[in-house]
Amino acid sequence: MLDLVDTHAHLDDASFDGDRGAMFDRASRAGVRRWIVPAIDRGNWEAIEVLCAAREGAFPAYGLHPLRIDAHRDEHLAELPGWLDGHGAIAVGEIGLDFYVEGLDPVRQREVFVRQLHIAREHDLPVIVHARRAFEETIHTLRRVGGLRGVVHSFSGSEEQARQLFDLGFHLGIGGPVTYEGANRIRRVVAGMPLEWLLLETDAPDQPCAHRRGIRNEPAFMTDVLETIASLRDVSADDIAAATTANAMKLFKLP
Repeated sequence: MLDLVDTHAHLDDASFDGDRGAMFDRASRAGVRRWIVPAIDRGNWEAIEVLCAAREGAFPAYGLHPLRIDAHRDEHLAELPGWLDGHGAIAVGEIGLDFYVEGLDPVRQREVFVRQLHIAREHDLPVIVHARRAFEETIHTLRRVGGLRGVVHSFSGSEEQARQLFDLGFHLGIGGPVTYEGANRIRRVVAGMPLEWLLLETDAPDQPCAHRRGIRNEPAFMTDVLETIASLRDVSADDIAAATTANAMKLFKLP
């Protein structure tokens, strides 16, 4: 019986409002029994806390996402340390840099990212990092701040960038994109990387697997990612499941 951790799923998303309980049940039947639910802005911290309190195996992460940079205020950053202390946080996230979407102030992104990295270090919490067209700067920033651990979720960088992240104590979160046959770079990374740095994720409701494109993603579908990775590495799915679950439990200190 599989016992998997979906290390990145936005299960507070409104697309789950009509069937959230059934979604959790489908995930459990598929062997996905723990879920990390990262925040995107101050506006959904409470909703994530309530969701995770109501569902055994769901764990909250709180942070300010770069795609929502225009919504973030200095008072939100000031509030984050106290919120982490009192609301069951297992990580700071989702945080990071996004230079792909136009119109997102890069200077403000950097400021908010660095401040949250320092907060995470002060609280001895891992970080869940979003990096899109920003891998080199993200790696440089993590190295400069120092004393950090965590995961770069939905990793799409190079083998060399992956090695630099391993050296910094960072895992790679791998989800639906690896199931696409044309995703040659990420497939090479996953096939050859040390298993101790691998985590599984869905990014639900986004980033569905290749044969589910166009539909809402959900944690039950993470077994597609598992099977693809096992095939790429020519090992059993059970071996990948055991290793990635152990990695997640250790990094996030899950019960």
